Amino acid sequence: MSALPSPFPLSRALLAVVLADRTSDRFVCELIWSRLGYGQSDSGSWCAGPATDAAWRESFPVEPQFIAERPASVALTRSIPRQHKQLLKEQLGFGGYRIGELYPRRTRRATAVNWLLAHLAERAEPLPHSGPLPELLDEPADPVRGHPGDLPIS
Repeated sequence: MSALPSPFPLSRALLAVVLADRTSDRFVCELIWSRLGYGQSDSGSWCAGPATDAAWRESFPVEPQFIAERPASVALTRSIPRQHKQLLKEQLGFGGYRIGELYPRRTRRATAVNWLLAHLAERAEPLPHSGPLPELLDEPADPVRGHPGDLPIS
């Protein structure tokens, strides 16, 4: 496994594009994998490493698919400390998706953003207003299926 990659810098602007479904599901997962101590192997997969908490390493030795797979999403939700469960609403003013927008992919993205906010809060790190953004994608034509290349939801 190669060295741990530097995590993509977080910002309000980045988290807003994640919530708006303007990035691939894989990019969302990479934001979390790098912060959980997963490292990218020569084959391109992400594997738990010495910096990965034992619970994650044992349950998900290889890249947990937080958007595509329910067990990984549930584990992510449960790993958010109780005092940080409302950060999405408190820090970003996110009131949730409307009824016609409630798809597992989108609700799991909201969970991912809340986890990222909790990760920052646990480390007393600030959330800058702006920062680098990946290449933005159009919102998917079919929000249930996502972007080309996104894994099917289970």
